[in-house]
Amino acid sequence: MKRIRSHFSKVAHIYDDLRTTDPEPILLIRKKLEHLSRIEAADVGCGGGRYDVRLFEQLGEKLCLTCIDDSENMLKELAKKLQKHKMTNYKTMRTQARVLPLKDNSLDAVITLNALHHFIVLDFLEEASRVLRDERYLFIYTRLRSQNRESIWGRFFPQFHEKEKRLYELSELKAILKTIPALKLKSTNHFRYKRTAKLKTLINQAKHHHYSTFYLYDQQDFEEALRRFEANVIRHFKDPDNIVWHDENIMLTIRRKARPQAS
Repeated sequence: MKRIRSHFSKVAHIYDDLRTTDPEPILLIRKKLEHLSRIEAADVGCGGGRYDVRLFEQLGEKLCLTCIDDSENMLKELAKKLQKHKMTNYKTMRTQARVLPLKDNSLDAVITLNALHHFIVLDFLEEASRVLRDERYLFIYTRLRSQNRESIWGRFFPQFHEKEKRLYELSELKAILKTIPALKLKSTNHFRYKRTAKLKTLINQAKHHHYSTFYLYDQQDFEEALRRFEANVIRHFKDPDNIVWHDENIMLTIRRKARPQAS
């Protein structure tokens, strides 16, 4: 974990260039929240803010956003990014997802996008339940273990999906949710994206560890796996300048039940 935290600090300034930002989950969040005149929300595991820009674009000035991450450098990059886009209605907090320094019953939405595998999930869900207002939403956008296995990395990068043990299957997430009676799973939305890249772009992403999974390899094993990945892709695809595959993700929309009325 120390290596992974160090990684995020090192790549914070180039992270947006290494990762893809999907608009679809943000559009789904907007549909659930747009009826509110004011939206107080937290993005937990916000990273450098690439999705937070999209949140402000879709929800506008009524969004008041707390951006939470455990990496100081990521939060600095987030501040630069939001200021560049003239988005000011936010604050940052450096903390882990297991202890959110937020008041009880204070938020309309808790959002986490491609970060759940870095959390102690039960602790995070309990904290989300605590800080959410009645009938408000927790949005979890992630990839399942089976989805990871079918990605281009899971299919062609040796040991990638075997080493990545932090991901869950939907049944496992549902089981954890059942231990928190105040949270109710309302819907699951599956997303499938067509991706296109050059082989040299994929190799560059891997060398820069655009997925923290790559830090689960020691250096010698990583270099050998990268060599084999390149050979596997060349063997499978006709044009190394036009690699086409599909990525899949899932969104869990979870609602906080109403608290019992005091007698």
